[in-house]
Amino acid sequence: MASPGNNQKVASNSASAVRAAGFTLPVLYRLFFLLVEPLAALVGAYFAFFDQKTYLELTHAASSTSHIPTGTSIVLSQLANLYLFFAINEALVLRSTSDLRVWKTVLFCLLVGDIGHLYTVSQLGVQIYWDVFNWNSIDLGNIPFVYFGALMRVAFLAGVGLGGQDRKSVKRA
Repeated sequence: MASPGNNQKVASNSASAVRAAGFTLPVLYRLFFLLVEPLAALVGAYFAFFDQKTYLELTHAASSTSHIPTGTSIVLSQLANLYLFFAINEALVLRSTSDLRVWKTVLFCLLVGDIGHLYTVSQLGVQIYWDVFNWNSIDLGNIPFVYFGALMRVAFLAGVGLGGQDRKSVKRA
Protein backbone atom coordinates (compact mmCIF):
# COMPACT_ATOMS: atom_id res chain seq x y z
CA MET A 1 0.00 0.00 0.00
CA ALA A 2 1.40 3.36 -1.01
CA SER A 3 1.70 6.10 1.55
CA PRO A 4 0.18 9.55 0.97
CA GLY A 5 3.70 10.98 0.68
CA ASN A 6 4.52 8.58 -2.17
CA ASN A 7 1.28 9.49 -4.01
CA GLN A 8 2.10 13.20 -3.77
CA LYS A 9 5.64 12.54 -5.04
CA VAL A 10 4.33 10.56 -8.05
CA ALA A 11 1.74 13.26 -8.84
CA SER A 12 4.37 15.98 -8.54
CA ASN A 13 6.78 14.11 -10.81
CA SER A 14 4.02 13.54 -13.40
CA ALA A 15 2.95 17.18 -13.37
CA SER A 16 6.50 18.47 -13.73
CA ALA A 17 7.16 15.98 -16.54
CA VAL A 18 4.11 17.25 -18.45
CA ARG A 19 5.13 20.91 -17.93
CA ALA A 20 8.68 20.20 -19.08
CA ALA A 21 7.53 18.14 -22.05
CA GLY A 22 5.39 20.63 -24.00
CA PHE A 23 5.95 22.43 -27.28
CA THR A 24 3.74 24.01 -29.89
CA LEU A 25 2.64 21.99 -32.88
CA PRO A 26 3.53 23.96 -36.04
CA VAL A 27 0.52 25.34 -37.94
CA LEU A 28 1.28 23.48 -41.18
CA TYR A 29 1.25 20.10 -39.41
CA ARG A 30 -1.88 21.02 -37.47
CA LEU A 31 -3.76 22.12 -40.59
CA PHE A 32 -2.70 19.16 -42.71
CA PHE A 33 -2.96 16.29 -40.21
CA LEU A 34 -6.00 17.48 -38.27
CA LEU A 35 -8.07 19.12 -41.00
CA VAL A 36 -7.03 18.85 -44.67
CA GLU A 37 -6.08 15.19 -44.81
CA PRO A 38 -9.04 13.87 -42.79
CA LEU A 39 -11.42 15.90 -44.98
CA ALA A 40 -9.75 14.54 -48.13
CA ALA A 41 -10.16 11.00 -46.80
CA LEU A 42 -13.87 11.70 -46.21
CA VAL A 43 -14.19 12.80 -49.85
CA GLY A 44 -12.59 9.51 -50.92
CA ALA A 45 -14.97 7.61 -48.63
CA TYR A 46 -17.95 9.43 -50.13
CA PHE A 47 -17.04 8.55 -53.73
CA ALA A 48 -16.01 4.96 -52.93
CA PHE A 49 -19.36 4.35 -51.20
CA PHE A 50 -21.95 6.65 -52.78
CA ASP A 51 -20.60 7.19 -56.31
CA GLN A 52 -18.88 3.93 -57.14
CA LYS A 53 -19.32 4.22 -60.92
CA THR A 54 -17.47 7.57 -60.99
CA TYR A 55 -14.81 6.20 -58.64
CA LEU A 56 -14.16 3.26 -60.96
CA GLU A 57 -14.25 5.38 -64.14
CA LEU A 58 -11.72 7.82 -62.72
CA THR A 59 -9.50 5.01 -61.42
CA HIS A 60 -9.37 3.12 -64.75
CA ALA A 61 -11.95 4.03 -67.40
CA ALA A 62 -11.00 1.16 -69.71
CA SER A 63 -12.02 -1.50 -67.18
CA SER A 64 -15.07 0.34 -65.89
CA THR A 65 -18.47 -1.07 -66.86
CA SER A 66 -22.02 0.26 -66.69
CA HIS A 67 -22.91 -2.42 -64.15
CA ILE A 68 -20.80 -2.68 -61.02
CA PRO A 69 -20.46 -6.32 -59.97
CA THR A 70 -21.57 -7.06 -56.41
CA GLY A 71 -18.05 -8.11 -55.39
CA THR A 72 -16.60 -4.86 -56.71
CA SER A 73 -19.28 -2.85 -54.91
CA ILE A 74 -18.47 -4.65 -51.66
CA VAL A 75 -14.74 -4.00 -52.10
CA LEU A 76 -15.42 -0.30 -52.81
CA SER A 77 -17.64 -0.09 -49.73
CA GLN A 78 -14.87 -1.67 -47.69
CA LEU A 79 -12.44 0.88 -49.16
CA ALA A 80 -14.85 3.66 -48.17
CA ASN A 81 -14.89 2.23 -44.66
CA LEU A 82 -11.08 2.27 -44.57
CA TYR A 83 -11.04 5.90 -45.75
CA LEU A 84 -13.52 6.73 -42.99
CA PHE A 85 -11.35 4.91 -40.45
CA PHE A 86 -8.29 6.77 -41.73
CA ALA A 87 -10.07 10.13 -41.36
CA ILE A 88 -11.38 9.39 -37.88
CA ASN A 89 -8.12 7.88 -36.69
CA GLU A 90 -6.01 10.80 -37.83
CA ALA A 91 -8.40 13.57 -36.82
CA LEU A 92 -9.54 12.21 -33.47
CA VAL A 93 -6.61 10.18 -32.16
CA LEU A 94 -4.12 12.93 -32.88
CA ARG A 95 -6.46 15.55 -31.38
CA SER A 96 -6.85 13.47 -28.23
CA THR A 97 -3.19 13.33 -27.23
CA SER A 98 -0.22 15.55 -26.66
CA ASP A 99 2.11 12.56 -26.46
CA LEU A 100 4.61 12.87 -29.28
CA ARG A 101 5.24 9.11 -29.23
CA VAL A 102 1.59 8.56 -30.14
CA TRP A 103 1.79 11.16 -32.91
CA LYS A 104 4.93 9.55 -34.32
CA THR A 105 3.43 6.07 -34.12
CA VAL A 106 0.22 7.08 -35.88
CA LEU A 107 2.08 9.06 -38.54
CA PHE A 108 4.54 6.21 -39.13
CA CYS A 109 1.62 3.81 -39.66
CA LEU A 110 0.06 6.29 -42.09
CA LEU A 111 3.40 6.58 -43.92
CA VAL A 112 3.41 2.81 -44.42
CA GLY A 113 -0.13 3.23 -45.77
CA ASP A 114 1.08 5.98 -48.14
CA ILE A 115 3.70 3.66 -49.59
CA GLY A 116 1.12 0.90 -50.03
CA HIS A 117 -1.35 3.35 -51.57
CA LEU A 118 1.22 4.52 -54.11
CA TYR A 119 2.08 0.93 -54.94
CA THR A 120 -1.56 0.03 -55.64
CA VAL A 121 -1.68 2.25 -58.73
CA SER A 122 1.49 0.74 -60.23
CA GLN A 123 -0.67 -1.47 -62.46
CA LEU A 124 -1.55 1.69 -64.40
CA GLY A 125 2.11 1.94 -65.52
CA VAL A 126 5.07 3.93 -64.23
CA GLN A 127 3.88 7.08 -66.03
CA ILE A 128 1.08 7.37 -63.46
CA TYR A 129 3.68 8.62 -60.96
CA TRP A 130 4.98 11.52 -63.04
CA ASP A 131 2.69 12.25 -66.03
CA VAL A 132 1.01 15.28 -64.43
CA PHE A 133 -0.73 16.40 -67.63
CA ASN A 134 -2.73 13.19 -67.79
CA TRP A 135 -3.82 13.08 -64.16
CA ASN A 136 -7.54 13.29 -63.51
CA SER A 137 -9.18 14.23 -60.21
CA ILE A 138 -8.71 10.81 -58.62
CA ASP A 139 -5.09 10.67 -59.77
CA LEU A 140 -4.52 14.01 -58.02
CA GLY A 141 -5.68 12.36 -54.81
CA ASN A 142 -3.80 9.13 -55.43
CA ILE A 143 -0.44 10.55 -56.47
CA PRO A 144 0.59 14.14 -55.59
CA PHE A 145 -1.65 14.36 -52.52
CA VAL A 146 -0.24 11.08 -51.21
CA TYR A 147 3.30 12.22 -52.08
CA PHE A 148 2.68 15.40 -50.09
CA GLY A 149 1.17 13.50 -47.15
CA ALA A 150 4.14 11.12 -47.10
CA LEU A 151 6.54 14.06 -47.26
CA MET A 152 4.74 15.74 -44.35
CA ARG A 153 4.97 12.54 -42.30
CA VAL A 154 8.67 12.05 -43.09
CA ALA A 155 9.33 15.69 -42.12
CA PHE A 156 7.41 15.30 -38.86
CA LEU A 157 9.12 12.00 -38.02
CA ALA A 158 12.49 13.63 -38.75
CA GLY A 159 11.62 16.48 -36.37
CA VAL A 160 11.48 19.19 -39.06
CA GLY A 161 9.87 22.29 -37.61
CA LEU A 162 9.64 20.84 -34.13
CA GLY A 163 12.39 23.10 -32.82
CA GLY A 164 14.62 20.30 -31.60
CA GLN A 165 11.97 19.42 -29.05
CA ASP A 166 10.84 16.25 -30.81
CA ARG A 167 10.94 14.16 -27.62
CA LYS A 168 8.38 16.31 -25.92
CA SER A 169 4.62 16.34 -25.89
CA VAL A 170 2.60 18.26 -28.42
CA LYS A 171 0.83 21.47 -27.37
CA ARG A 172 -1.55 22.98 -29.83
CA ALA A 173 -1.22 26.77 -30.15
